[in-house]
Amino acid sequence: MDDQQRLKALSAFEGHEGEPDVDFDRLSRAVAHIFETEFALVTVVGAERQSFRACFGMGDMTGTSTETSFCAHTISLPDDDALVVLDTHQDDRFRDNSLVTTWPFIRFYAGAPIVVKGQKIGSLCVLSTTPREKVDPQMLAQLGDLAGIAAALFALKDEARVRARTAAALMREEWRHALTLEAGKVGSWVWDIRTGEIACNETFRRMYDLPETGVILMEQVLEATHPVDRAVVEAGIAASLSDGVDYNAEARVARTGRWLTMRGRVYQRDTEGKPLIMMGASTDISESKHTAEQTRLLLRELNHRVKNTLAMIQSVARQTIRQNPDPQEFIDAFSGRLRTISEAHVLLADRDWSGVQLYEVIAAQLGPNFLSQPDHAEVVGDDIMLPADHALGLGLILHELTTNAHRYGAWSSEDGVVSISWDVKTTPVRGLALKWRERGGPEVAEKQEYGLGARLIERSLAKVLDSAVTLQFRPEGVTADVWLPLPVEAA
Repeated sequence: MDDQQRLKALSAFEGHEGEPDVDFDRLSRAVAHIFETEFALVTVVGAERQSFRACFGMGDMTGTSTETSFCAHTISLPDDDALVVLDTHQDDRFRDNSLVTTWPFIRFYAGAPIVVKGQKIGSLCVLSTTPREKVDPQMLAQLGDLAGIAAALFALKDEARVRARTAAALMREEWRHALTLEAGKVGSWVWDIRTGEIACNETFRRMYDLPETGVILMEQVLEATHPVDRAVVEAGIAASLSDGVDYNAEARVARTGRWLTMRGRVYQRDTEGKPLIMMGASTDISESKHTAEQTRLLLRELNHRVKNTLAMIQSVARQTIRQNPDPQEFIDAFSGRLRTISEAHVLLADRDWSGVQLYEVIAAQLGPNFLSQPDHAEVVGDDIMLPADHALGLGLILHELTTNAHRYGAWSSEDGVVSISWDVKTTPVRGLALKWRERGGPEVAEKQEYGLGARLIERSLAKVLDSAVTLQFRPEGVTADVWLPLPVEAA
């Protein structure tokens, strides 16, 4: 009863106790009719409990303990012999069995083992409350034959369960595969080269803007490919069919212009080596193509900016050394200007050189709290986006003006104030008109720059066409008027 091989074979058939089974019910009725008994069972005998797959005449009974099982003795016999107990009252093995002394008061038993995969898993048996003197050998032979049919039914039903589990697992895997392809935006396809038909998923149809239903032919896919790229696709397919190499191509869809990468392989050929089936996948790479193009544009823009920046630094260095021939003075002045250029570059790099807000340019010179905690400054104007060259040039201008204001101008006095205001003009062209006004500081001597990099201010916007800077040294304070043409806003 505890043989490990038997228990291992038995594990496939356990766990179905009490479940109705029409086939086994018919078998139990048939054997009960043959033996003319009140009861008939199809049992599965485990190490501790036997369960009934069919229970003719015993009502709702679903099983018993193996200890009281008659069938446990049947499967313990050598070979495939049947067990016959003519009168349980005369048999020491069963005289005190609870199935004999209480309901159903068994007096006669005959059972044949059910053998599946070489292991006895249970029995087909008949039971009666009336003892017998003998049993016809032909009836026992029929019992053995029916037990063999029961064994075949067990094997078939087990195979059906395995197939059902396998089919369910395959379906789940197919769903998972389909969801993976859908999530990854991958169009899968199988091309029957003989008929030209392509079996594909919905993603593939959407990629090529093909009909949602109906047969898809390879000619339709080629027609959906951009004419410029069609030759590349056809050449890749031809090489794969003739030489056996993997098919690999990139092409655009004619109607949408989206880029696809296609990979495939011939998976089946006939006896002569002619290709029969080709399978593959297509992936939308439009975003990566766009990103690559953006990267190339950004690199070109960066190279352009680097050249411009180096030229600007060179110009700033020349003008600074003219104003400050003393090495220490030159280092102090040039370091501040270089830091201003560097900070502007950091802001632009963080925004992929798309531009900088005017408030950010002002904050770089006046501090981040210039609006909420003004330091002798009045700033009035709506924030706007400045292109890269505008931001760099205006940043240098504000640096020179603020440096001069701290050293010699309004901010060198406790009562000095700097007013910065601007508005956006729309006629005759759209542009920024910014005004810098100083008051309350030391009196400014006419035509004296007081260390101010006037030439640098006037040339800081050299890269911005049609820009202008007007710098004046009035007695009450320095003034500067800056004009920057701005791009027309998108509609």
